[in-house]
Amino acid sequence: MHGHSIAESDRLARMNDLLNPRSLAALDPQPGDRVLDVGCGLGLLTSAIAGLVGPEGVVVGVEYDSRQLERARSLQEKGGAAVPNLRKGDALDLPLSDEEWGSFDIVHCRFLLEHVERPEAVVEAMLPAVRPGGRIVLEDDDHDLLRMWPDLPEFEHLWSGYIEAWDRQGHDPFVGRRLVRLLHGSGAEVVKNDLLFYGASSGEASFAETTRVFREVVSGASRRLLSERIVTKKEMQAGLDGFEQWCRRPDSALWYATCWAEGRRPVKRARRVPKKKPTRSSSTGSASPTPSASPTPSASPTP
Repeated sequence: MHGHSIAESDRLARMNDLLNPRSLAALDPQPGDRVLDVGCGLGLLTSAIAGLVGPEGVVVGVEYDSRQLERARSLQEKGGAAVPNLRKGDALDLPLSDEEWGSFDIVHCRFLLEHVERPEAVVEAMLPAVRPGGRIVLEDDDHDLLRMWPDLPEFEHLWSGYIEAWDRQGHDPFVGRRLVRLLHGSGAEVVKNDLLFYGASSGEASFAETTRVFREVVSGASRRLLSERIVTKKEMQAGLDGFEQWCRRPDSALWYATCWAEGRRPVKRARRVPKKKPTRSSSTGSASPTPSASPTPSASPTP
């Protein structure tokens, strides 16, 4: 539904500008860390991670879509950012060498699980890439989290239609609320559940860009919403026009958040073999022979 146009890539790049500082602060990669970013898209967050782990660290980004990967490599060529190792591959069959499995300090994905048919299988495939004790981090959407003040029913109707269209495509618009379950089901030890705020109010420097992203999400889906008769053309126009007016208000506020769940790969501890109790040793020296029964004395002859 989002497509692969240059305009869509630009929208995703602007969204990265808004989201990445919060994601990086929560992910907190350290110098020297080995990080695997699954479903890396344009690679903008992946490159930012590479900048934080430094030359002594390793960052691998995996992307299935060839067009996204080509765009990511094109952005890398412009320079000015650390360069991760970008690879084409499937999240269910990660392109890792034998030596790389179980070697990463952090394995991460963002906005991937809402797009796949079997998110539980993806998380299960990610866990073996983490070193024992390392972190597996999931970031994704729960589209029901959008809140606006003042209420704007016309735009909220379009947002509900967008959620419906997302669901009809076989995606999960509410996967964010299931991240902890997905971690637990994979065998990871869940250690954190959180929300990363993504919103703004009029007067904030980020308000114009934040609201622009949401407007473009809905307008970008308009063709599908109209062709599937989820909304009418009149409803689409009323919602977008109303949103433009809402953005000009001095008291407007928008709340959204991405869901965050974090686990660790269990450390297998060696089984303690209980010590065997010492057996009693036999007495020293030769055992006394069992005394034989005394011979039965001969009967005295009858005198």
